[in-house]
Amino acid sequence: MTTFIAVLYIISFALFIYGLMGLTGPRTAVRGNWIAAVGMGIAVIATLLTPGMGNWLLIALGVAIGVVVGVPSARKVKMTAMPQMVALFNGVGGGAVALIAWVEFRTTEGYAHEPAYVAIASLFAAIVGSVSFWGSNIAFGKLQELISGRPITLGKLQQPVNALVLIAAIVLAVVIASGGDAELLMIGLLVAAGVLGVVVVLPIGGADMPVVISLLNALTGLSAAAMGLALDNTALIVAGMIVGASGSILTNLMAKAMNRSIPAIVAGGFGGGTAVASGGSGEVRPVRSTSASDTAIQMAYANKVVVVPGYGMAVAQAQHVVREMAKLLEAKGITVAYAIHPVAGRMPGHMNVLLAEADVPYEQLKEMDEINSEFAQTDVALVIGANDVTNPAAETDPGSPIYGMPILKVNHSRSVIVLKRSMSSGFAGIDNELFYDAKTSMLFGDAKSSVGEIVEELKAL
Repeated sequence: MTTFIAVLYIISFALFIYGLMGLTGPRTAVRGNWIAAVGMGIAVIATLLTPGMGNWLLIALGVAIGVVVGVPSARKVKMTAMPQMVALFNGVGGGAVALIAWVEFRTTEGYAHEPAYVAIASLFAAIVGSVSFWGSNIAFGKLQELISGRPITLGKLQQPVNALVLIAAIVLAVVIASGGDAELLMIGLLVAAGVLGVVVVLPIGGADMPVVISLLNALTGLSAAAMGLALDNTALIVAGMIVGASGSILTNLMAKAMNRSIPAIVAGGFGGGTAVASGGSGEVRPVRSTSASDTAIQMAYANKVVVVPGYGMAVAQAQHVVREMAKLLEAKGITVAYAIHPVAGRMPGHMNVLLAEADVPYEQLKEMDEINSEFAQTDVALVIGANDVTNPAAETDPGSPIYGMPILKVNHSRSVIVLKRSMSSGFAGIDNELFYDAKTSMLFGDAKSSVGEIVEELKAL
């Protein structure tokens, strides 16, 4: 039986890795998810076959509750709410690891007679899992707008408080690992780690939420791997390390895409505030408005149109009508491409998922480094609900909070049309210089309705 279980684990690992490879593109992402899910199913079966697994009735009850809660939630969630669901489900994983660490503490009487590595790994998992659970819940609250997306800080006391709570959690872990078996010690550790998760994420503004989600996901993976080490569960170690490693790489890539270091992001205080003029003068500047009819005519006579999607497109659920518009343009012989910024939206790959849902050909999705060189040959750049990722101040204004952040250089296009509800700022809380460019026209209104009107105008041409 031991050999059979080991073989099942090896099969599940292979499926995890093969499934992860499928997530590199929209065409293979669904298949990759299914393959990884099968791998997880095999890993669960292998774990359940382990001798002395426990109360089967409780296991079955837990599985049933998970299915009843998880399946309907995943099926009913709107794409606009997907980032907060990712944050919530990720947090549940971290919370589960923290609870398992607590159970392990209780069943071993404070890790008495257990090797030192078991106690250390379990306590690490408890701290990191609790941080991930409570931090993810705060991220969920910010994304769901149950909590203000603005940085909520203690001012100069923020970093000392963060350090104090972290030290408290570490000291309690050391006491427990040294032989302390009082359950209040473990409860105190979990509470301190939970407070740390809250106080670290609260000061982080909406502009950094995509990176935070990725970072918390990596933490959950690391906590799971550590717990797998403590429990001698190979599947948990491998799956946790895959999640932790991939999440860490993604977090680093996204931080680079924003020209911000991960410590600076964790320090918080950026994004989500009231709009301020990039130059700081506060003057009211004129913008040029346009209509759906004029927009349709302008694009109909273009050779190349680049669509730049942002969170506004997600909120309006405009991806399907955008695809319909693109088909009409392509029928007229016009080249259409989509410019994707790494941190557009509220989670990694948000725009890719939305456009893939609308059956946009993968070849038309252009990453930032690829499309930026093409804007100079672009007749019309159609910006749909994107803000900070198109702000030229990132290149021209050293005083701007986003100065140095790589952006989509839509201002290099021959003309720019911005679809937006109002002149409000993006997550960074600063004015967008693109709106006042002489080449820019603003089409105000709901993105889905505006693009729908453009579609009707294109049909009439």
